[in-house]
Amino acid sequence: MMWTAVIVSAVGCYLLKLAGLSVPPRILERPLVERVADLIPVALLSALVAVQVFSSGHELVLDARALGLGVAVVLLLLRAPFLVVVFGAALVAAGARYFL
Repeated sequence: MMWTAVIVSAVGCYLLKLAGLSVPPRILERPLVERVADLIPVALLSALVAVQVFSSGHELVLDARALGLGVAVVLLLLRAPFLVVVFGAALVAAGARYFL
Protein backbone atom coordinates (compact mmCIF):
# COMPACT_ATOMS: atom_id res chain seq x y z
CA MET A 1 0.00 0.00 0.00
CA MET A 2 2.83 2.39 0.82
CA TRP A 3 4.55 1.88 -2.54
CA THR A 4 1.27 2.65 -4.27
CA ALA A 5 1.14 6.00 -2.46
CA VAL A 6 4.78 6.73 -3.37
CA ILE A 7 4.24 5.90 -7.04
CA VAL A 8 0.96 7.85 -7.25
CA SER A 9 2.65 10.85 -5.60
CA ALA A 10 5.60 10.66 -8.00
CA VAL A 11 3.31 10.51 -11.03
CA GLY A 12 1.23 13.38 -9.64
CA CYS A 13 4.34 15.52 -9.12
CA TYR A 14 5.54 14.77 -12.63
CA LEU A 15 2.16 15.69 -14.13
CA LEU A 16 2.05 18.90 -12.10
CA LYS A 17 5.54 19.82 -13.33
CA LEU A 18 4.51 18.99 -16.91
CA ALA A 19 1.40 21.16 -16.56
CA GLY A 20 3.55 24.05 -15.32
CA LEU A 21 5.88 23.73 -18.29
CA SER A 22 3.00 23.74 -20.76
CA VAL A 23 1.61 27.12 -19.60
CA PRO A 24 2.06 29.78 -22.31
CA PRO A 25 4.71 32.43 -21.52
CA ARG A 26 2.19 35.29 -21.94
CA ILE A 27 0.33 34.02 -18.87
CA LEU A 28 3.48 33.62 -16.81
CA GLU A 29 4.61 37.17 -17.58
CA ARG A 30 1.58 38.80 -15.94
CA PRO A 31 2.51 40.85 -12.83
CA LEU A 32 0.02 39.04 -10.58
CA VAL A 33 1.31 35.61 -11.59
CA GLU A 34 4.92 36.70 -11.05
CA ARG A 35 4.07 38.13 -7.61
CA VAL A 36 2.24 34.97 -6.53
CA ALA A 37 5.06 32.78 -7.84
CA ASP A 38 7.54 34.82 -5.80
CA LEU A 39 5.51 34.52 -2.60
CA ILE A 40 4.52 30.84 -2.72
CA PRO A 41 7.91 29.50 -1.48
CA VAL A 42 7.87 31.98 1.41
CA ALA A 43 4.36 30.93 2.42
CA LEU A 44 5.19 27.22 2.22
CA LEU A 45 8.38 27.61 4.24
CA SER A 46 6.55 29.70 6.85
CA ALA A 47 3.84 27.06 7.16
CA LEU A 48 6.46 24.33 7.56
CA VAL A 49 8.27 26.30 10.28
CA ALA A 50 5.00 26.99 12.11
CA VAL A 51 4.01 23.33 12.09
CA GLN A 52 7.44 22.18 13.26
CA VAL A 53 7.70 24.79 16.03
CA PHE A 54 4.19 24.85 17.45
CA SER A 55 3.07 21.21 17.19
CA SER A 56 4.00 17.91 18.72
CA GLY A 57 2.07 15.05 17.19
CA HIS A 58 -1.53 16.23 17.12
CA GLU A 59 -1.12 18.74 19.95
CA LEU A 60 -0.41 22.45 19.92
CA VAL A 61 2.58 23.22 22.16
CA LEU A 62 4.57 26.23 23.27
CA ASP A 63 8.05 25.19 24.34
CA ALA A 64 11.74 25.97 23.80
CA ARG A 65 11.35 25.80 20.02
CA ALA A 66 9.09 28.85 20.11
CA LEU A 67 11.70 30.73 22.14
CA GLY A 68 14.37 29.77 19.60
CA LEU A 69 12.15 30.98 16.77
CA GLY A 70 11.63 34.27 18.57
CA VAL A 71 15.38 34.75 18.92
CA ALA A 72 15.83 33.92 15.23
CA VAL A 73 13.25 36.54 14.27
CA VAL A 74 14.96 39.18 16.42
CA LEU A 75 18.37 38.34 14.97
CA LEU A 76 16.98 38.51 11.44
CA LEU A 77 15.46 41.91 12.17
CA LEU A 78 18.89 43.03 13.39
CA ARG A 79 20.33 41.86 10.04
CA ALA A 80 22.60 39.27 11.65
CA PRO A 81 24.42 36.81 9.36
CA PHE A 82 22.56 33.57 8.68
CA LEU A 83 24.94 31.37 10.69
CA VAL A 84 24.59 33.69 13.69
CA VAL A 85 20.81 33.40 13.41
CA VAL A 86 20.90 29.60 13.24
CA PHE A 87 23.41 29.14 16.05
CA GLY A 88 21.78 31.79 18.23
CA ALA A 89 18.35 30.21 17.90
CA ALA A 90 19.75 26.73 18.53
CA LEU A 91 21.72 27.89 21.56
CA VAL A 92 18.73 29.63 23.13
CA ALA A 93 16.42 26.67 22.43
CA ALA A 94 18.94 24.22 23.88
CA GLY A 95 19.47 26.41 26.95
CA ALA A 96 15.73 26.73 27.48
CA ARG A 97 15.31 22.95 27.26
CA TYR A 98 18.15 22.40 29.69
CA PHE A 99 17.06 24.94 32.30
CA LEU A 100 13.30 24.54 31.96
